[in-house]
Amino acid sequence: MERAMVVGVDGSQESMAAAGWAAEEAERRGLPVRLLHAWMWQPVDVPVAQDPDGRRRAAEGLLQLAEKDLGDRYPAVRFTAEAVSETAVPALLRAAERSEMLVLGSRGYGALMGYLLGSCGQQVIGAATRPVVAVRARTEAPVRREVVVGQQGGAQLSSAVLKFAFEAAAARDATVRAVRAWTLPPVFAAGAASLQLVDEAGGLEPYEKEALEEALAPWRARYPEVPVVEQVETGSPGQVLLEAAEGAELLVVGRRARRAPIGSRIGSVAHACLHHAHCPVAVVPHG
Repeated sequence: MERAMVVGVDGSQESMAAAGWAAEEAERRGLPVRLLHAWMWQPVDVPVAQDPDGRRRAAEGLLQLAEKDLGDRYPAVRFTAEAVSETAVPALLRAAERSEMLVLGSRGYGALMGYLLGSCGQQVIGAATRPVVAVRARTEAPVRREVVVGQQGGAQLSSAVLKFAFEAAAARDATVRAVRAWTLPPVFAAGAASLQLVDEAGGLEPYEKEALEEALAPWRARYPEVPVVEQVETGSPGQVLLEAAEGAELLVVGRRARRAPIGSRIGSVAHACLHHAHCPVAVVPHG
């Protein structure tokens, strides 16, 4: 079954930038776009309507304007729009389950806008079963045709994240820059088995490079037309990724698909990238 790109639209500049990004991506992939607004949340640019019927009409009007604008700009893309009478988080999560990806607007440098106001952003990104892309409203074009992806852990752990990155790069004829950041582990955290693997690789840095090469191997074979740049650096993963993504088209990071005792979490690396990256950020859940 064909999956659509789903976009949360709330009338803000950020959400319209997200809709435009989703339309461009859908055009590359030959997919439809579904615009979604949960009208129990007040749109940013629409006067307050006190009664439910008024709020619904305002939401539908907002979506009609957005659909027309996008349809004029992207005539090859099929658009549908839906206003749902519920709050944003459950509406977006339910829509995400049937989507290729969920796309939302992001202010950056702080709290995420619109549907991601306050704790809702962590709820959506932390609980979504499909990739979520956060898009800022910006006018600067990327200076490098690259999709930057963070690779951590073993090959199987990062498989879903690398798959998303290679698909995105293939769709836009871009290079994949695969980044693996590492730091010296505490002595007490290093077990005998892991130390043996490090010794066999000739040290920590060669071991990290070998781990990255192993993780990339199946995706290089599957996408031989996609150029790949490997980058292994010491340092904080979040900082290394943010520096690597400067001027890139897209940054892809992973999120462990598990629930914490007090709810879903997105992880420190994804959190840093969502709040500080200048380019769109895709957060991909993995097991």
